[in-house]
Parts: sequence; C-alpha cells; structure tokens
Amino acid sequence: MPTYRRLLFLVLVPFLPGLIVSGAQAAGLEVSFADPAWDGKKIPDGQQCTKFGGKGATPALQVKNIPAGANAIIVEFNDRNYQPLSWNGGHGKIGFRIAEGSGSALLPSVPGETDDLPEGSFVEKRNRATGDYARPGYLPPCSGGRGHGYFAEVKAVKKVEGKKKPEVLAKAKIKLGRY
Repeated sequence: MPTYRRLLFLVLVPFLPGLIVSGAQAAGLEVSFADPAWDGKKIPDGQQCTKFGGKGATPALQVKNIPAGANAIIVEFNDRNYQPLSWNGGHGKIGFRIAEGSGSALLPSVPGETDDLPEGSFVEKRNRATGDYARPGYLPPCSGGRGHGYFAEVKAVKKVEGKKKPEVLAKAKIKLGRY
C-alpha cells in the first residue's frame, strides 16, 4: 500500500464507527417551523419562561421523512450556552404520538412549565432546572439570562410498551434562536 493511502487509512479508521449509520437514520428528518413567528434567529417575544415575564410554549413544528415504524416524535429542548441544560433535553423532552407510516406530522405548540399537555402529547422527561427555575415539563428559554442560544433535537422513535428507552429511527436538529 503506498504511503499516502496508508496515511489516509490511519487517519480515517478512528472515525469509521461514526460514519456508519443505519439505513433508517441515513435519510434523516426534515424539520421546520409551522409558525412564522419562529425563525431560528431570535426567540419570539413572550416565548420565554414566566420568571422573565413570558408564557412560553414549544414551537409548532412540521416534521417530514418520518421512517416506517415510528409511532412517536420526541423533541429534546436544550440551551447551548448553559452547560447543565445544554444536552439530552435539559429544558425537557416532549413527546407526540403519531400514526405509524404517516411519513409526516404537524407537532402542535404545547405550553411550558406544566405537565398538563394537550391530547396526543406527553412529557417524556421533565426539564433538569433546579431552584427557582424548576418546573414540570418543558422549560421555555430562561436558563441564566439573555444572549443564550436554544435548539431542539427531534427524534422519530418506536416506543414499545414495557421498554424504558424508545428506539431512535431518525433524527434532526433545529435552531430555535437566541433569547
């Protein structure tokens, strides 16, 4: 093997596990805002937590390319700039039941700071905020002040009764904006 090929091989081998993706995940989801007030640049006025004078709710989302077998969409909300809430749904994980084989879904906006959600939606995991910020369900932008960037990870999953963790079939990220 020529030297440059050996070098290329040595450089790429450590990354191969991350490059191998199952067929269901390869296509990925297409996620967009269903409400024009959300543009991915700035959190709309009033969509912050009550502690900062808002009545925040999740943005309504349009999700396409949902793979066969998915029976729910889980949306994990995060604050990119506040490490304790910057990963794995730090601001909460909200689920939406969908019809298997639908291919697309319109996820409605659900209220923040409560676990009383509309039919068809559920709290998959409450936010991890503590102290004065602790609330059930989704915590709207609120974690530590202005200038923070918020994003959501959207996952098409197969939830099976009796299994603790759902099987992730496809996923995507969407920037919610700065507050």
